[in-house]
Amino acid sequence: MSAAPAYGEDKGGSAGPGEPEYGHDPASGGIFSSDYKRHDDLKEMLDTNKDSLKLEAMKTIVAMIARGKNASDLFPAVVKNVACKNIEVKKLVYVYLVRYAEEQQDLALLSISTFQRGLKDPNQLIRASALRVLSSIRVPIIVPIMMLAIKEAASDMSPYVRKTAAHAIPKLYSLDSDQKDQLIEVIEKLLADKTTLVAGSVVMAFEEVCPERIDLIHKNYRKLCNLLIDVEEWGQVVIISMLTRYARTQFLSPTQNESLLEENPEKAFYGSEEDEAKGPGSEEAATAALPARKPYVMDPDHRLLLRNTKPLLQSRSAAVVMAVAQLYFHLAPKAEVGVIAKALVRLLRSHSEVQYVVLQNVATMSIKRRGMFEPYLKSFYIRSTDPTQIKILKLEVLTNLANETNTPTVLREFQTYIRSMDKDFVAATIQAIGRCATNIGRVRDTCLNGLVQLLSNRDELVVAESVVVIKKLLQMQPAQHGEIIKHLAKLTDNIQVPMARASILWLIGEYCEHVPKIAPDVLRKMAKSFTAEEDIVKLQIINLAAKLYLTNSKQTKLLTQYVLSLAKYDQNYDIRDRARFTRQLIVPSEQGGALSRHAKKLFLAPKPAPVLESSFKDRDHFQLGSLSHLLNAKATGYQELPDWPEEAPDPSVRNVEVPEWTKCSNREKRKEKEKPFYSDSEGESGPTESADSDPESESASDSKSSSESGSGESSSESDSEDQEEEKGRSSESEQSEEEGEKRKMKKKKKVPEGQGEGSSSEEDSDSSSGSSESERTSETEEEQVEPASWRKKTPPSGKSAPVAKEISLLDLEDFTPPSVQPVSPPTIVSTSLATDLEGLTLTDSPLVPSLLSPVVGVGRQELLHRVAGEGLAVDYTFSRQPFSGDPHMVSVHIHFSNSSDTPIKGLHVGTPKLPAGISIQEFPEIESLAPGESVTAVMGINFCDSTQAANFQLCTQTRQFYVSIQPPVGELMAPVFMSENEFKKEQDLRGGR
Repeated sequence: MSAAPAYGEDKGGSAGPGEPEYGHDPASGGIFSSDYKRHDDLKEMLDTNKDSLKLEAMKTIVAMIARGKNASDLFPAVVKNVACKNIEVKKLVYVYLVRYAEEQQDLALLSISTFQRGLKDPNQLIRASALRVLSSIRVPIIVPIMMLAIKEAASDMSPYVRKTAAHAIPKLYSLDSDQKDQLIEVIEKLLADKTTLVAGSVVMAFEEVCPERIDLIHKNYRKLCNLLIDVEEWGQVVIISMLTRYARTQFLSPTQNESLLEENPEKAFYGSEEDEAKGPGSEEAATAALPARKPYVMDPDHRLLLRNTKPLLQSRSAAVVMAVAQLYFHLAPKAEVGVIAKALVRLLRSHSEVQYVVLQNVATMSIKRRGMFEPYLKSFYIRSTDPTQIKILKLEVLTNLANETNTPTVLREFQTYIRSMDKDFVAATIQAIGRCATNIGRVRDTCLNGLVQLLSNRDELVVAESVVVIKKLLQMQPAQHGEIIKHLAKLTDNIQVPMARASILWLIGEYCEHVPKIAPDVLRKMAKSFTAEEDIVKLQIINLAAKLYLTNSKQTKLLTQYVLSLAKYDQNYDIRDRARFTRQLIVPSEQGGALSRHAKKLFLAPKPAPVLESSFKDRDHFQLGSLSHLLNAKATGYQELPDWPEEAPDPSVRNVEVPEWTKCSNREKRKEKEKPFYSDSEGESGPTESADSDPESESASDSKSSSESGSGESSSESDSEDQEEEKGRSSESEQSEEEGEKRKMKKKKKVPEGQGEGSSSEEDSDSSSGSSESERTSETEEEQVEPASWRKKTPPSGKSAPVAKEISLLDLEDFTPPSVQPVSPPTIVSTSLATDLEGLTLTDSPLVPSLLSPVVGVGRQELLHRVAGEGLAVDYTFSRQPFSGDPHMVSVHIHFSNSSDTPIKGLHVGTPKLPAGISIQEFPEIESLAPGESVTAVMGINFCDSTQAANFQLCTQTRQFYVSIQPPVGELMAPVFMSENEFKKEQDLRGGR
């Protein structure tokens, strides 16, 4: 195929047969662009007197711009058509000029008089387009003309033109910041606008030009809250972000009384032994020591903002939902923040880009308010089709939500994730297991044993990541895990990943006293391959040599000198410097004698165990939903979220004075009308009308309806404050008060006795109290009409809680949180929890570690590994014979082996906690098992014809090990001997059935 001629080239002939000269492209609305008509043709069409040809040319040009083609050389031909009388042509001309006015400033200035005439055009679209083109000419000389045009447009009768004026304000401010004072006057005028079309644009201009002028928002705060639900989605996001910052400067923190107890919540709730020993008098003294604070009462305007933004959690726009979520997280009381969890979980069904942003914010929220997302734990399970970034974020959330209750479920999920083919995801999963072990001490041994089993995985990256995590966990209890350090030392011959090799060498050097025989041999091997190792491994070899020289110089003195001599001539100057520094520090000499005396303190100093923390821990200082939070860095134009004030500012600044003539006219109209035109529900002015006519009365009616609904969202003190302010404003809102009394009387007639204010749920009360502002939505209308007796009642507390359903991947679409009953955490480790944790295996059958569990006999299965059992290895086999004590039980042979250096005494089965129907007949206690000795015991298990696992404890005099035996289906069948004829007879009988 031949390439199409470029713009401006001569085709060398006219159109071919069947090819139209000015054909029409049905897709773009212009002429065919497949062969790229020459710009000369378009210029000729624009110079004709036929509006139809001009329209076709402009459609083609706009289509070219939409496709990314350069059409700047057509600017002179296009700009001449600004004065065209055809409205459609003029619209497209302005679209073109907005795109290229900044690039072709000189030519655009020649037509500036035409643009000024366009500002007086009868068509509002032309006026708005002319202002848009004028503000796109980035020339300082026309700043006075632009300012005059913006001021005139701000007073235009069309809200669309006023909206365009608000858009032009930031453009003029970026061109000339000296015009700020005049622009603030225009912004103040537009903020008082009564239409929803202008609200979002003017707030955006306010944020760009003068975000510090909070005083401009005072008089318009209630109007913006009431208009919010009717503003377009883009404007809703901007307004919510601005109102979040405004509320942080004008209202008190709803959690101020709880902040004193946040430092140690467990001690404050459960108390401690020291507090109990001090007696009841100590509590009074502690209470008196706290700073005296007044009881918190939420400001009615604060409640108005929360109530009017809550319905937007059901918005179709993910940006709006995210904006409301961050508002609730930063402004709402802790008891009310939970409503955003379900809305955010709903967004996880959206596109991966939306999921990424939402999960970033959920990960931050789940650190401070974990309980908010715990009912939706299964919604964060990872799907195989998720991108890697989404997988890692979901893994972060799952790790943040892990606690002592749901740890078995979380670890079982991690068990599945380790088998993934995504290596980055597998590495992140292993890191998550390490964090669970660090944060929850009860499962530390289980996680550590699972990670040790991963060391025999065929994938080198999995082994390497496991080594790095095991290194961090061993620092917490190094004395109890000498066997694991020995096993890691044996892996140095197989592992080639530099970070893993460096971690093993660091462990051996740090805890060389636990492996005194192995450490010198490891140094000998590393000295042979020193020159071929990576830099990070070389540094750890030098450290290992120095530590062994200080602790075991007889065996390692020559090896250390050899390693230091090799490092002295290394190509990397860091390694050379480290070697010279180490030599002067550990080898005594005349010049460095003082340093060598302190060498042990430097190299063998006790080091604190590392703390595995979430990478999202410090992101909460950025406002949620912002670009800075997403990047974890302050972006250009980011505005810090203000701190809560110590004392509440004067709330009267938000009161709006109503002119006297408005009040008189309202009274006269009420006297003239015997019967209102609208019904009671329709007669209430909508959010736009109430904000326009009487914002004061509207806010009063809002607070009154909130106090009458009894939603429970605020305390009784808050309700009483609302009622007092309501009485103070009654003289200014007589009509709203009369209508409120009518609604109140109707509610009293409909609500039966016994169903008080607290019977309705929070959602019902919120929707009923906010019906005066958002009666246009269908949901609010249904809730208004619905009688209170039909509403769902709260179940009595005496009923038993439903059985919790097991969480699985099949239930991902179910977002109904299970009912959670408050249960005090047990002081003793529960048997069922520990059993679940010890029974957890982090590898599948093909990945059974051959290095750790050699096969003793055919049919044997491992019950307890010798590393986890501290030298005690336990296997079991099914004998496939009935148990002698009970024919319903399966006979299981338990094989014990002692691979430690000390005898194991008192081997017996602890008190089992079994599922219903399953029973165990324990084997007789084994008094002593000498080192190297093996013994077999027989125990009976009745699995009740099911494949449920039998969980029990193997106990010694010093330790308890949680083990689990799960039978294959074949081991539950008893053998039956019969002849061939008997078999066929039974087969016929069963087939006849």
